[in-house]
Amino acid sequence: MGSARIVVIGTGYVGLTTGACLASLGHQVTCVDVDGAKVARLAAGQVDILEPGLEELVARGLATGRLHFVLSSRSAVVEAEGVFLCVPTPMGAGGAADLRAVEAVIDEISGSLPAGCAVITKSTVPVGTAQRIRALLGRGDVPVVANPEFLREGTAVSDFLNPDRIVVGSDEEHAARWVAELYTDLAAPSVVTDAASAELVKYAANCFLAMKLSYVNAVAELCERLGADIESVTEGMGYDRRIGRSFLKPGPGWGGSCLPKDTHALVQVAESVGFDFSLLSAAIGENIAQRDRIVAKIAGTVGGSLTGARVGVLGLAFKAGTNDLRDSPALSVTAMLAAHGAEVTAYDPAVGGELPGMRIVDDPYQTAKGADAIVVLTEWDEFCRLDWTYIADLMHGDSVVDTRNLLDPQAVLGAGLTWLGLGRPRARVLAR
Repeated sequence: MGSARIVVIGTGYVGLTTGACLASLGHQVTCVDVDGAKVARLAAGQVDILEPGLEELVARGLATGRLHFVLSSRSAVVEAEGVFLCVPTPMGAGGAADLRAVEAVIDEISGSLPAGCAVITKSTVPVGTAQRIRALLGRGDVPVVANPEFLREGTAVSDFLNPDRIVVGSDEEHAARWVAELYTDLAAPSVVTDAASAELVKYAANCFLAMKLSYVNAVAELCERLGADIESVTEGMGYDRRIGRSFLKPGPGWGGSCLPKDTHALVQVAESVGFDFSLLSAAIGENIAQRDRIVAKIAGTVGGSLTGARVGVLGLAFKAGTNDLRDSPALSVTAMLAAHGAEVTAYDPAVGGELPGMRIVDDPYQTAKGADAIVVLTEWDEFCRLDWTYIADLMHGDSVVDTRNLLDPQAVLGAGLTWLGLGRPRARVLAR
């Protein structure tokens, strides 16, 4: 396919990555946002999102003239061949996806779209949204296509340019195939299907991963009670090609911008058609229970009560490689610690400013001053390189709770501290 005229509405993680990457594939891309200050920064090549490779792609797109940033979606779409909707679809009342931003965009652009221009949902939307958009458009000459994204924060650019698959769905096959051809230069299989199936693929994939994470956290708890080692258990599981090694690391619970809202949304979708998706509901419940277990584990290391305890926290972002705090399990845990009376001092290499219930510092060693316990909540590599002997000298207590099994236990133990991971019996760690 040659160069297509594309408009991307919304410049968050998904929208900005989509726009910059499509421009890198040779398409003419105009990105639209309602925030004038943000549009001005992006037009000057300033990217606020912490995402490896994204700022470079934006700069390259601007330099080649293939990438533009504007405020008005109505004027931007008048000559477009395809319009990607990349606006927020947050969790709404009762867990259902809130589609007001999508509806607002459709209302604004419906009269300006040229005949034949494809309206493409990139944001995660409930099954049936394509039909809903068609009704809102009231345009039989404008096809609607579902093209869900599968981007992970911290690797979004790489995920876009090296995808496992391209999923495209529409009730008008020619439109779906045209969208699939936008990605021709990417060496990935394409799944071209109907709109409802494409919309469900995203939810089904994310919810499966959420269930896998909840499962491994439950198995880690079982390992602690049975004296088994979660690392050996997941290694043995991961070699099974039917299971694979990904998403088999225990942690403080899953979070971020996708899994929490997508799991709740699919439960709501299931309920709307009379299906009790109890398996998925149990995974959500297990995720909440995991955070309770983490707080109880921390309390146990400081004598059972968190009242007045000083806790140093390493990591606040929901995962390493991003500054995204949305539904971060680290924030949930720190909020619970504060609610139980703990004094929390936290450090994250990508997070600054002020947050309720804690003091944020700009040096990881400051979290250790007078601390009764240190807790690792995000898997930043720099935490592996800390001087644990120095940390031991700064601490009041001696407990290190590693909720990511990130640290070298021997480095911590060698400093005279205790190390407590997830699913890793202390006796076995010491014996190695």
